[in-house]
Amino acid sequence: MSFSKDNLKGFVLALISSGFIGASFIIKKKGLRRAAAASGVRAGVGGYSYLLEPLWWIGMITMIVGEVANFVAYAFAPAVLVTPLGALSIIVSAVLAQFILHEKLHQLGMMGCVMCIVGSIIIVIHAPQEQPISSVQEIWSMATQPSFLLYVGSVIILVFILVFCFAPHCGHTNVLVFTGICSLMGSLSVMSVKALGTSLKLTFEGKNQLIYPETWLFMFVVATCVITQMNYLNKASMTFTQALDTFNTAIVSPIYYVMFTSLTILASVIMFKDWEDQSAGDIVSEMCAFIVVLSGTILLHWTKDFERSSSFRGLKICSIDRRSRNVTAEH
Repeated sequence: MSFSKDNLKGFVLALISSGFIGASFIIKKKGLRRAAAASGVRAGVGGYSYLLEPLWWIGMITMIVGEVANFVAYAFAPAVLVTPLGALSIIVSAVLAQFILHEKLHQLGMMGCVMCIVGSIIIVIHAPQEQPISSVQEIWSMATQPSFLLYVGSVIILVFILVFCFAPHCGHTNVLVFTGICSLMGSLSVMSVKALGTSLKLTFEGKNQLIYPETWLFMFVVATCVITQMNYLNKASMTFTQALDTFNTAIVSPIYYVMFTSLTILASVIMFKDWEDQSAGDIVSEMCAFIVVLSGTILLHWTKDFERSSSFRGLKICSIDRRSRNVTAEH
């Protein structure tokens, strides 16, 4: 794949973003643990003491910086190129979790991380070149096409179902609920920011797009997404914090990556027609790469069960040993 100047900028920004986001997971979870140790109530069961923990806020700031770099990257490069690079955050999280949080990753989990990276590399190699956009009016026509409006409606319905029907009952036992809400809303946010970012990029290049009402409508859409998440999807805004506190970081990160990547690329394919000019071979290669990434995620799921089984066996052995000592002492 040949990189244009804009693609190179997007590529570098995506790499920087992955580093910050991967590190933020670990910093936030470290803050959650400190807050839980101080208050005795974990965030996963309704505690809010982490809001007073400076380390948690440092993690939030780190994540915001990473997300800003990621969103700017979307203004320069297609989603099919930028999004898969989020796999690097998995490697950052897994490595830091081993050394900072002492969360042991099983060998199959390591293989799963490698599969996620290999699949992402294949996707990047076969990523399509983004069609040149000359005005914000072109983007608006893409955003209002029936197929994309159907996608937006489906996402909104699914988010409300997950927040109000599934999250209260199985949110703390099924990691897919929390990460699913974040991923669905994330795909809409990326499309909105990409549209707005492209409009501002054209403006900075000398093609003023601020004179068109479509640019301001995109700004309104971005603001509406933020307000909706704050006022009507409060549980959704807390989901990733709860997921990090409830589940192993090495499990949450790759699942979130796979779901967010899949939904974002799907939204981009529908809105920006990324696959329209691609050959069948390239599309098949990208789909196979996704299967590789998904297989890696399944391996990471299994490592959670192995870890729990190992912990249970360790507790059982300690219990038996303690009983043996008590019996010996009595005799």
